[in-house]
Amino acid sequence: MTRQIRIVHHTGYAYREPVLGSHNEVRMTPRASREQWVLSSRIDIQPTPWVLSYRDYWGTKVTSFEIRERHSRLGVTSTATVEVTRAGEQAPGASWDELRDPGLEDRMVEMLTLTDHIDPGSELRDFAAGVAREASPAETVAAVAATIRERVDYVPGVTHVRTSSRDVWKARAGVCQDMVHVALGALRSVGIPARYVSGYLMPAADPVLGEVRKAESHAWLQYWDGAWVGLDPTNDSAPGEFHVEVGIGRDYSDVPPLRGIYSGAAESEMYVEVEMTVLA
Repeated sequence: MTRQIRIVHHTGYAYREPVLGSHNEVRMTPRASREQWVLSSRIDIQPTPWVLSYRDYWGTKVTSFEIRERHSRLGVTSTATVEVTRAGEQAPGASWDELRDPGLEDRMVEMLTLTDHIDPGSELRDFAAGVAREASPAETVAAVAATIRERVDYVPGVTHVRTSSRDVWKARAGVCQDMVHVALGALRSVGIPARYVSGYLMPAADPVLGEVRKAESHAWLQYWDGAWVGLDPTNDSAPGEFHVEVGIGRDYSDVPPLRGIYSGAAESEMYVEVEMTVLA
């Protein structure tokens, strides 16, 4: 089924004292793919800055901007309308021999690297290895996702963007980005290429057309099974018609919605507000 969705994402910083200037990067524009068509998009920034737009190494659209004047507040608003169609196509399916092919490993090396940040620790690595000895790569992915969904509770506020997967697994609590990081580490540890996906998820299974709903940024992953296949560890399901993709990368650090630096000694407070509306 095709859904037309509008997303309005407000974010920025309020400074306790005016800062002298700032340089920032925004990754908030939905990406075009076989499953997603971007009908319109724009980024509005206050104060009005110097702007450069480009696509990064991973193909995510970046709006880079610099403000060379004193300001006490930075505001960014991304407004986009997309059509999402996910037909549920089946991937070709990859065997362990295919995943261990040197050519594939070389091509996917960045999505196979197990960093300290996403390494979930020996308990989950051993579980994944045990399943992989008896099951196919796709079956291993399903088992890992089900275990994470069963063992890690969705609890906002207990982690931050620098929390390691090992600490998330130990605490048995986190949010969507944490569950994705844990899953990435477990899958890569057994040789399954996997990448991070940032975006949005409509917070209602059956939304009313035209009704504006408060939402949040969301995260899920894609793993290689002869083609990239989506999986949402937080919900232990495939991405559906209400998932809107923005960017892909190795982990969250490749796709933050807003990041930057500023000159001055003022403290800052970030604000975020996301609204989603199903139009058709």
